[in-house]
Amino acid sequence: MFALTVLAQGPNEAELEARAKDVGHMLRCVVCQNQSIEESDASLAEDMRRLVRSRLKNGDTDAEVIDFMRERYGDYVLLKPPVQRNTYILWFAPFGIALLGGVWFVVSARRKHTAETVAPLSEDERQILDGILHSKE
Repeated sequence: MFALTVLAQGPNEAELEARAKDVGHMLRCVVCQNQSIEESDASLAEDMRRLVRSRLKNGDTDAEVIDFMRERYGDYVLLKPPVQRNTYILWFAPFGIALLGGVWFVVSARRKHTAETVAPLSEDERQILDGILHSKE
């Protein structure tokens, strides 16, 4: 049925629909948990899909549609937020956590290696140990 619908539409309509889906996959449904507006069943997502298609049909580029949606709903509407001052933690925290984990691993491995190294017994300590071992026999 979908194929017949696509075939019934002209090439421009099919192209427009493909562009709308591409743009829709980049935009987050603002009432759902991390779903694009193309994946969401929410009524607001449906309104957003209609708005995207309407703007594309009126001649907006993909970037203009995304900018419009970003202006209207904020950066939250983007599934891939831009790297900017207020998103540095989002982008760089995983690398920082991995770096701290690596430092912790190296420091723990060195401490364990140092703790396993035992100094040899002095002559006095060896005589005391021999005395203890022979006294029990």
